[in-house]
Amino acid sequence: MSDQIDHYRAEFPITQQYTFLSHAAVSSPSRRVSAAVQHAMQQFLAQPFTVYLPEIMTLNEELIERIVRLIGARGRDEVVLMPNTAAGLNTVAASLPLQAGDNILVLDGDYPANVYPWWNLTYRGILTKMVPSHEGGLDLNRLEQRIDRRTRVIALSTVMFATGFRNDIAAVGQLCKERNIFFVVDAIQSLGAFSMDVQSSHIDALACGSQKWLLSTPGSGFLYCRRELLDTLVPGAYVGASSVTDSYNYLDYNFTSPPGAERFNLGTPNIAGMVALHSAIGLLLEVGIEAIADRIGNLVDLLIRSLLERGYTLAASADPSHRSGIVVVRTPHAEHICQRLVDAHVIVTSRGTGVRIAPHFYNTDEEILHCVDLLAQADHT
Repeated sequence: MSDQIDHYRAEFPITQQYTFLSHAAVSSPSRRVSAAVQHAMQQFLAQPFTVYLPEIMTLNEELIERIVRLIGARGRDEVVLMPNTAAGLNTVAASLPLQAGDNILVLDGDYPANVYPWWNLTYRGILTKMVPSHEGGLDLNRLEQRIDRRTRVIALSTVMFATGFRNDIAAVGQLCKERNIFFVVDAIQSLGAFSMDVQSSHIDALACGSQKWLLSTPGSGFLYCRRELLDTLVPGAYVGASSVTDSYNYLDYNFTSPPGAERFNLGTPNIAGMVALHSAIGLLLEVGIEAIADRIGNLVDLLIRSLLERGYTLAASADPSHRSGIVVVRTPHAEHICQRLVDAHVIVTSRGTGVRIAPHFYNTDEEILHCVDLLAQADHT
């Protein structure tokens, strides 16, 4: 992988002026993503949409297949495009067969997109309960203690956005399978950085946006639903012209849902976002997710060692099994440090009382060490 870094690094123009270590926020896309979107816009300028439509339909099919490959789904019928992670999670929350008196477990410290859609079900008499976090993430024993006979859903992020703790998704999935509980996952802080197998992890539904580790542009994403789960879901939030079978027969008002995840389509998709995500996932698959994970792991190991050597503490457990692509450094001067680093063209983010550093595969060891040096300098001035 190291011999390919320069080749792929050249794909990201932001590296010419910045040390970009904020992939847990909004990433900067590659040249090929930009070129793909520009091509799409040129097609719109040069010809009617109806002429360009076959190319778009083919690209859409290819994108779904790439997502299937990326997450280990069984087929394209389990995946539908979404505008962002929250849209996917809301779709599932509104469609699950839940009853008054049922409860849902979420993790304290999780991102609001995986909390509010469940809280929003309170009007139906459905209770959302918080599981206290431990060392920055999920403790399986604490989770088990809060499961009762009316627990129907466990909703969890693969990685905690504010600490970098990587939750044991496979263990939670196995627990949910044994207890007959729906398992819903927000994968935006890991997909594109680490491998995902929705089948072996017993995930019922997974949502992910495009703008972080997938290295695409904001405004697109997808929802995965396990094939068997789809048979129990009824579109409960929104429906549109594309939510039914034979959707192009506009005046045949046949309100019958398609058999697969496409029942959650609403209407005309975000073409630019679709094109960008198609190109972005293509790049990740070309590099190889395992190679990317190894590279990020090495960068994170270097980052953690360098920080610990300087006496810093981390927001999450240092256990390697819970490491992700995110490292959060505890400091009372987080905002000041972040601004100093940004002024020096080193892009990180402030989250609470910590500085969040999130490298991707095209970053270098030198950038990591430079970031730590500047962080230490800023912390003492």
